[in-house]
Order: sequence, then structure tokens, then C-alpha cells
Amino acid sequence: MNKSNFTFKALVLVASFSVLALTGCGGTKVQRLDASQEVALTDRWNATDSRLVSEEMIDDMLSFPWITRWAEANQKRNRQPTVIVMGVRNRSHEHISVETFINDLRRAMIRSGRVDFVAGGDVRDALRDERKDQEFNATADTAAKLAAEQGANFALSGSIDSWVDQLDGTRVTNYQIDLTLIDIQTGKQVWMGQKKLQKHQQRSKFGF
Repeated sequence: MNKSNFTFKALVLVASFSVLALTGCGGTKVQRLDASQEVALTDRWNATDSRLVSEEMIDDMLSFPWITRWAEANQKRNRQPTVIVMGVRNRSHEHISVETFINDLRRAMIRSGRVDFVAGGDVRDALRDERKDQEFNATADTAAKLAAEQGANFALSGSIDSWVDQLDGTRVTNYQIDLTLIDIQTGKQVWMGQKKLQKHQQRSKFGF
């Protein structure tokens, strides 16, 4: 093999390795993470915000006097207060999965073991349709009874708001979550909770 052929083949080999290296560097890498681990790529509302806010606000709700008064008034009946979530409005500047936040609220209430929770909305309507269907199609000893569901004593509702402060390369996104618990029988507001979040983001050379 002459020197020129050897040099040519060497250059081709180096070029091939270079292409492979660049291809490998530019590839997509996927890594499995723990669902409880926060991965904050932006200053937007994320799953960790939803979980932490719901847990903190439900803990605050259960620390107020209404639940003690309920326990004292219903001591002989040995019942826990029953809560229904009426809804949470997203009034923020971005798309937020409200249903995920509501599910986190429900989970926090059930985990506490201090309140009972009943389904509402579409789920409740579907259950009622199922009971009507069982009334005609299931055996008498297995059919769920009509007009036997547990009524809610308290209704939980609220809203998520946000606003953005921005100056030069710095942006601060503010979130405010308001929740209210209302006694369905009397219409009294027995608890009002509020949580504020601030998320800071510094602009890179590529912008926000």
C-alpha cells in the first residue's frame, strides 16, 4: 500500500468516527425518574407544586376549629365530616391541569383519615345511573339501594391565580391558590386557606 492510499483511508476512518461521535452526542436520552422528584425545567406550575400545595392546604384546613366542633356535635353518632369538592377554577395565565390538583386534594383528605370524601359531578351522576340499572337488573340481595348515598356536609372549592413580574433577563412568576370550605347546611364559611408561590427564572442567552 502506497503512502497516498494509506493517508486517504486514514482520513476516511477519522471522518467516520467523527460522524458517529456527533450522532451520539446529538441523540435523545431518556431517564426514568421517581415521580416524587421535582424536575423544574421552567417557572411554570408543575406536578410537585400541585402535590405540595394540596398537602399543605389540607393540613391547614384540618387544623381549624370546625372539625373539632363537628366531632363534639357528632360524638354519639360516631361520624366523620363528609367533604365534596365542587371545583377549582384556573384563572392563571397558563394551562394548569385542575383535575390533577383536585385529585391531589382528594388524596390528601383521604390519607388524613379525619374526613370522609364523596364523589361529585360526572362521577356521582354515573354512580346514580349504575344504581338505577342495578335496581332492575341485579338480584335483590346484591343491588345497591337507591336514595342511600351518604350526603356531603361540607363543600370545598377554590381558584388558582397567577401574575408575572419581568425585568430585563429576570422573571418571577407568582401563584396564589385560594380554597374555601363551606358548611352545606348553614352556608357558613368554616375555613379559608391561601397559599402563595414565587418561582424565579433567569433568562439564558437563548431567551425565555
